[in-house]
Amino acid sequence: MATRWGIISAGKMSSDFVAALRVLPTSEHRVVAVAARSIDDARKFAQTFGIEKAYGDYMDIAKDPDVDIVYIGTIPTQHLKLGTAMMKAGKPVLCEMPLCMNVKETKEMIRVAKEQKVFMMEAVSARFVPVYKELERRIESGEIGEVVHVIADFGVDAQKVTTRLLKKTGGGTTLELGICVIQFASLIMGGEKPLKVIAGGHLTSGGVDECIGATLLYPNGKIASITTSMNSDLPCEACVIGTKGRIKVSYSMWCPEQFESPSGTFTERLPNTGHQFNFKMSQGLIYEAVEVRRCLKEGLLESPGMPHCESLTIAEIMEAIRTQAGAFHPEDQ
Repeated sequence: MATRWGIISAGKMSSDFVAALRVLPTSEHRVVAVAARSIDDARKFAQTFGIEKAYGDYMDIAKDPDVDIVYIGTIPTQHLKLGTAMMKAGKPVLCEMPLCMNVKETKEMIRVAKEQKVFMMEAVSARFVPVYKELERRIESGEIGEVVHVIADFGVDAQKVTTRLLKKTGGGTTLELGICVIQFASLIMGGEKPLKVIAGGHLTSGGVDECIGATLLYPNGKIASITTSMNSDLPCEACVIGTKGRIKVSYSMWCPEQFESPSGTFTERLPNTGHQFNFKMSQGLIYEAVEVRRCLKEGLLESPGMPHCESLTIAEIMEAIRTQAGAFHPEDQ
């Protein structure tokens, strides 16, 4: 039986997610409903993707008995409210990253998931793409020895995308882009919490962080150096340095198709869907959907590839960076 998806938000991210699902067999994944703030937007979205049901109220998704799991693709400021509402209605949740705005909200989201005993996962899609899986395998095999340093950057000139630089939408480079390099460092460090976060950056006139540099100090002499920016195009690469060698992840480290290591280059292209996506490399969203279906079929309440504890660690790092940079949102009060 197919996993039946309900989609919250008819925005660009939700559009990319549903478009990516089209690559997967309909016997395994089927979108049955979409909800938006406007019924007209929901109907337009439903017509575009051939979805049977369109709702003008998010809570209608929670009430729909045909929905097995809810994908939340709204702006981050709405994640906690909608995520907890869905889970309290008994619906498993895949919530777009960042899971929540800060540590307090993240703890509450996780608390409700555990209390309601429903599956919940932060949609860090990179964790499940083939390149990341092979990267982990080679590191675990000892190919580059013991990891001592991680370097990662992610930056795009988003000055024209004003919603990404507004407090009211949960904007700012740490939450929008920085989470990609932070989760990469956390993955390589085995989900371990850093001993210390040292960060600084520049803010917009509206008090939102637009570029950040941070150093994460881990136990046993390990370190991660990360940079993220919304006012310039960075290489968007990552490097894992070990005692015996290094692995370099090429452009689009948030959803890569290739890396280089001592034993040779590994390449696996993302599927060609024939669809025009809003964001680069969105084809990679299929892999998180496959993981969600696996977890639901096995009765898991969280994914081993993106567990709750790591979502919390990432939230703690992001909050430490924003605090040191002086970037605060109303939700932080």
